[in-house]
Amino acid sequence: MTSPGRIHPVYAQMERTVFDRMSALARETGAINLGQGFPDGPGPAPVIEAAVRALREKSNQYPPGAGLPELREAVCTYYARRQALEVFPQDVTVTSGATEAIAASLLALVKPGDEVVLFQPAYDAYAPMVLRAGGVPVSVPLKPPRFRYETSAIEEALTERTRLLILNDPLNPAGTVAGEEELAAIARICVDRDLVAICDEVWEEVRFDGRPHRSLMSFEGMAERCVKIGSAGKIFGVTGWKIGWMVGRGEVGHGLAHAHQFLTYASAPPLQWAVAEGLTLPVAMLDEQRAAWAASRARLMAGLDRAGFIVLPNRATWFLCVDLTASGLHTGDREFAERAIREAGVATIPVSALYAGEGRPEHIVRFCFTKPDAVLDEAVARLAAFRLNLT
Repeated sequence: MTSPGRIHPVYAQMERTVFDRMSALARETGAINLGQGFPDGPGPAPVIEAAVRALREKSNQYPPGAGLPELREAVCTYYARRQALEVFPQDVTVTSGATEAIAASLLALVKPGDEVVLFQPAYDAYAPMVLRAGGVPVSVPLKPPRFRYETSAIEEALTERTRLLILNDPLNPAGTVAGEEELAAIARICVDRDLVAICDEVWEEVRFDGRPHRSLMSFEGMAERCVKIGSAGKIFGVTGWKIGWMVGRGEVGHGLAHAHQFLTYASAPPLQWAVAEGLTLPVAMLDEQRAAWAASRARLMAGLDRAGFIVLPNRATWFLCVDLTASGLHTGDREFAERAIREAGVATIPVSALYAGEGRPEHIVRFCFTKPDAVLDEAVARLAAFRLNLT
């Protein structure tokens, strides 16, 4: 029998992730899974074909640890074209998805006792990773329905031990996008307080407001103090590929690469070649894919509205959030999620599970909309019938 003292406290006390648990329940019960975020489609045909071709014609052995030169160059060209951002190949490290990029960033940049500001709601991996690196998570809650970054709240959270902040923009699960003034204020705080910003920007191409993404890295004084994280899984809708990257200049970039080499070291080279090719494809391909996602978003939004659910403002990501209280439902988000999957056969995510510390709202649930029309329609029909038992 293993002694409990042999397990690191971060993992010994850790609960099963809400995404894994709800997806497992969906499989067990046969429920429609609108909880975990992934599209049901195969991904863009040219990118899939590029992967097949690479498997047959290219090397299947270890690639360079920092990533294939072709992909690192493609990331630079892509950001120059899409965001007018100057990025150099030596600053790019290819990772096994964005989660590994976040882990490598924290292991490289966090020293024991360093405080790291986490805006809540947050990807549930952030806080455990900060703790495992020896850091101290400091929560700054963002208030629904707008989830704005308030300068006064950020400054109040800072101490002499604050070294980093993690910014997820666009924001999962809210689907909101930080405004220009909010980003400028965060950049000023980072420069004034000598903070490094880990920018989780995986949703940069999944926007429905018609505006190009602007990275915090593009603001004055931020190029040398930012880690910019991207994800092919989100750009192309191929989440299982787990190909991501992190961009960091100078000393920061060197630290990222060194941390990465002792994590996964390298990711599947055929998929790297396919992503490199995908990033050079015409913009129209991405626009077509985003238009399909936008249609699914509109369909679910309209269906939830007809069923009496109040959907919060949304401009990005694959998710819509419903305000249960505003919808006239007097139940918490966790109870709603548990009952919905068992009684209605629809899996969702309670947003309170993505908050830590105080200020946790308990009346919001998240739905993934990147599903076929028939699946969305059936989910709405089930939820409409289910809510009659909750009012």
